[in-house]
Amino acid sequence: MKRKHHELRVWQDGIKLVKLVYRETSGFPSHEQFGLTSQMRRAAVSIPANIAEGAARTTSKEFCHFLSIARGSLSELETLTLIAVEVGYKISSELSESIDRLFGPLGSLIKAERGS
Repeated sequence: MKRKHHELRVWQDGIKLVKLVYRETSGFPSHEQFGLTSQMRRAAVSIPANIAEGAARTTSKEFCHFLSIARGSLSELETLTLIAVEVGYKISSELSESIDRLFGPLGSLIKAERGS
C-alpha cells in the first residue's frame, strides 16, 4: 500500500541514505558496534522515519515539526560521519555527497510547508 510519504523524494533519498550508512558502517571495527556504528545508523533511520511520521500528521505545522527533527538527525549524521573520518575510519565520498544532497531538498520542503 502506497502512503503519502512514499511519494516524497526526501523520504526516498532518506531510505537510500539508510542503506548506504548500513553498508559503510558494516566495515567499522566490532568494538564500535555500540558506539559510532549504532549512533550513525540510528541517526540515519531517524531521517525517513520522521519524514513518514510527519507526513501522516494532519497539519502542516505538525509536518514541519517532524521535518525539522529529520533535518536535525541529518546534521547529527553529518557530524558522526566527520568524527568517523577523524578517528580513521573509511567513509566513501558517496555517503558525504548523499548527506549534502539531502540538506537542500529537505530545507526546501520545510520552507514550502511553512508557507502553506
